[in-house]
Amino acid sequence: MIGYYILIGAISLMSWLVSSQLKRKFKKYSQVHLRNGMSGAEIAEKMLADHGIRDVEVISTRGQLTDHYNPTNKTVNLSESVYNQRNAAAAAVAAHECGHAVQHATAYSYLTMRSKLVPVVQITSSMSQWVVFGGIALMASNALGGAGQWVAIAGLVMMSFATIFSVITLPVEYDASNRALAWLKNKNIVTPEEYKGSEDALKWAARTYLVAAIGAIASLMYWALQVFGGRD
Repeated sequence: MIGYYILIGAISLMSWLVSSQLKRKFKKYSQVHLRNGMSGAEIAEKMLADHGIRDVEVISTRGQLTDHYNPTNKTVNLSESVYNQRNAAAAAVAAHECGHAVQHATAYSYLTMRSKLVPVVQITSSMSQWVVFGGIALMASNALGGAGQWVAIAGLVMMSFATIFSVITLPVEYDASNRALAWLKNKNIVTPEEYKGSEDALKWAARTYLVAAIGAIASLMYWALQVFGGRD
């Protein structure tokens, strides 16, 4: 178990460093005000309109960095600081979330796969580790003979859904950012200086998902080693 705690500690530290840098970047680029004077909400509405999307609503939501696209009710949810503000950070986030709306409208394959995994992950993610724990405990006590390993393997399968979800999220997020940046540039929504800020902010946002995926893969591999051999 010591190895697991070391792994969790390393991933948590990496996540904290990336998250802290992301917050600094957004604070920095929140000071880069847009020359066109458009708010995040206005930018989102224009990007949707430019892509011929008429059935998605742009709404304001409470909190910080709570921005997201909801494919169920077709809403682009922008945090208050993004919805109302007129800076490079707000432009980046608003356009990024609209990038997900464009993915949805065009049936982007990775978004479709991720959406199908959501209900499965919601059920399995909370219990997978406990099932693995239980299986390993049964293996150690040999209480059910070889059945303990099958219980642990079932837990690994459940855990793998969350790992696959994290991995599939990477192309979804990077593609949404690429769509956002291309639109911001091609439509001259931002100046070259503002574009650099938007691009840098989205790069750091994407790295949070990268760290999450690395953590999910590492955790799955660790527990697989515990089940199939090399327990410490």
